[in-house]
Amino acid sequence: MSARNRVSRRQFLKTSSVVAGLATAPLFIPSTAFGANERILTGHIGVGGMGNGNLGKFMDNAVAVCDVDSQRAEAAGKRVRDKKEKCDVYGDYRQVLDRKDIDAVVISTPDHWHAIPTIHACEAGKDVYCEKPLSLTINEGRKMVEAARANKRVVQTGSMQRSSKEFHRACELVRNGYIGKVHTVHVGLADANDPGKLPADSKPPENLNYDYWLGPAPVRPYNEKRVHYNFRFWWDYSGGQMTNWGAHHIDIAHWGLGKDDSGPLSVYAEEVKFHPEGYHEVPEACRITYDYGDGVKMIVGQGQKDIKMGTRFIGDKGEIYVNRGVFKPSSEEIGAIQLKDSDIQLYESNSHHKNFLNCIVTREKPICDVEIGHRTATACHLGNISCRLQRKLVWDPVTEKISGDNEAAEMTQRAHRAPYVLG
Repeated sequence: MSARNRVSRRQFLKTSSVVAGLATAPLFIPSTAFGANERILTGHIGVGGMGNGNLGKFMDNAVAVCDVDSQRAEAAGKRVRDKKEKCDVYGDYRQVLDRKDIDAVVISTPDHWHAIPTIHACEAGKDVYCEKPLSLTINEGRKMVEAARANKRVVQTGSMQRSSKEFHRACELVRNGYIGKVHTVHVGLADANDPGKLPADSKPPENLNYDYWLGPAPVRPYNEKRVHYNFRFWWDYSGGQMTNWGAHHIDIAHWGLGKDDSGPLSVYAEEVKFHPEGYHEVPEACRITYDYGDGVKMIVGQGQKDIKMGTRFIGDKGEIYVNRGVFKPSSEEIGAIQLKDSDIQLYESNSHHKNFLNCIVTREKPICDVEIGHRTATACHLGNISCRLQRKLVWDPVTEKISGDNEAAEMTQRAHRAPYVLG
């Protein structure tokens, strides 16, 4: 990404008026080398829901928390202070990035707020743990990868199933051909758990900086059932269960198929169902076929009787179904296979969060590196675009472009509301 096409973190500081006085704050770059006994210090951006869960995983490292909801921020700060002497509380993530003592940030915001702080954190010399899905759009994801590479940052995507033994075991067996040639993968998504009918719009609560919560998204009146957890049911902020659970189970499909650096050649939403009264915007049910061009098709299903939650690899010599806490091969013989030294040995991690901390020290790529997270998120976004347009998309995973459909191609990116603009 060239300087001409990008608004830098410092330019963003100068153009934004969200927090007065930050425009002249110095940009500090922390060290990138750590001794074996040195403690890595983390700042946490977004501390509700999953953010609170991530905070618990990094409790020994946390020194600062940040949230646009002051009640959530204060509660998180107290949680850390109950364990140790000090934790600073902020309402603007840039204050966290300006701390020279903080080595890494953990970003657990709604999806529409993933790209900007991740890119700015990379520019500030911080390593990043960013929740899944990595991005709101395909274009954002590529910019996040570019920022990580240009600034030599470690960026872990929070698709934590890669650090669970059942998924690792399943993918190693598949990659080594122990179920034969894979021809089909089923990926099952959770049913819609939407908030129900929306109440009337209202004034935002005093504890929520609603304009900052919207950030790069379009301005619209506050509604209590569009914010916090419910953000995931609206296109301005997320992509429904596709980007929620698809970012987990498609990720495992890609790992098992060896598609971490590529993607499908076509995506077709054969079936899609939306809420008849528009209680939310994202699909309630869908069946989407992804063709990878090598004889493998991935079928993503939501509300489909033949596709259950999780990932099912189907080969010409057997099958493996895997989900959280579940490893189910089609035969005892497959389940008993022990890998040979000559077999493909996949990256192994027993803790997604510790893997991130270890990679900060070693400067190696984490188990779910930003490029991997981007490719998984891309598959999710393509599925949603096909659902919204209800037609087949032709995708080039090398150029990362949709061909022959200008309307669909435009949906791979979105305009950001000023001043929250990356270019």
